[in-house]
Amino acid sequence: MAKLVVNQSKVGNMQELISICPFGALEEINGELQINAACKMCKLCVKKGPAGAIEYVEETKEEINKSLWKGIAVYVDHIDGNIHPVTYELIGKAKELAEKINHPVYAVMVGSGISKQCHEILHYGVDKVFVYDDEKLDRFKIEPYTAVFEDFVKSIMPTAILVGATPVGRQLAPRLAARLKTGLTADCTKLEINENTDLVQIRPAFGGNIMAQILTPNNRPQMATVRYKVMDAPKRNQEEAGEIVKCSIESEKLNCKVEVIDIIPKEKEQFIEAADVLVVAGRGIKKEEDLAMIKELADLLGGQMACTRPMSEAGWVEAKRQVGLSGRTVRPKLIITCGVSGAIQFVAGMNNSEQIIAINKDEHAPIFKTAHYGLVGDLYEIIPNLIEQIKAGREA
Repeated sequence: MAKLVVNQSKVGNMQELISICPFGALEEINGELQINAACKMCKLCVKKGPAGAIEYVEETKEEINKSLWKGIAVYVDHIDGNIHPVTYELIGKAKELAEKINHPVYAVMVGSGISKQCHEILHYGVDKVFVYDDEKLDRFKIEPYTAVFEDFVKSIMPTAILVGATPVGRQLAPRLAARLKTGLTADCTKLEINENTDLVQIRPAFGGNIMAQILTPNNRPQMATVRYKVMDAPKRNQEEAGEIVKCSIESEKLNCKVEVIDIIPKEKEQFIEAADVLVVAGRGIKKEEDLAMIKELADLLGGQMACTRPMSEAGWVEAKRQVGLSGRTVRPKLIITCGVSGAIQFVAGMNNSEQIIAINKDEHAPIFKTAHYGLVGDLYEIIPNLIEQIKAGREA
């Protein structure tokens, strides 16, 4: 980090110095020269101003002792003890990362009456499960949950923390990162680790046009959130392995300004993330009425209809059915894209599907680079024929 320091005694003609800055970052306040937030650190004031009036100073930051931080920790996301599947995916990735640097894998479970449920984590090969079980933690409340997580970090000092990008995780992770004054990379699509324990957090940037590799080399712990269906979950072992560590925290730290009066469960919905088969409508669909054939094909295959961003923005398909970085990440057994060009933002949300079939009349469409099978032709001919053949096969 660097900063500009003003030596008031050497400023001289203040207005002349102020006029040097093309961004209007220099101003006079109470007879003194001040630098405001408009400064771009171009250093023109240093070069063209009076000698010594403004100095460019490099700030040195004390390097962190990385050897003091050990372990990859995973936050166990759950509701009433029902563990979200993203937790297991993150445990799988944590085990892979930990093996490279010879670190243990930890899980952190927070709640009330979860002593039995935390044993399930031991079937997935973690070394220790740290359990904070307290009546005041019966429901997710940001203040006490952050205090608990902070207590874990300061006691155990893990080198990295992985959190699912769920409604809870997206609230908890940034608050914890701010509390610990460390970095956080959201919605990572890939995670790697260097021998010096620096976590390489990879995610699309600039609208998905590049894949950014983000590191926090002089901060610990390193934090990342990952969406559901991005990583591979390990197989469940029949036998338990590892250790459960029961933790406690001062009761006053669990006080909260928010009180949960009641919880009214929503009606169960079918989300595209859970579908084994998806048929995706893309920009190649000409009219809203034509979505009927996409839905019919999806129904015949026992799946669901999904869409790309243009279909959602046009209001033709509800936003919760959108696949991609700005929508949902999916990993079905079969996905059929209809009239989808294959922009990187879309592909990043579905490229881990088991079988990808693409239908597009443009043989050079990027989607064919990702698809396992490609059909070059007019979807208005291919899809009706496909529907007829499926129906004929069932009747036979």
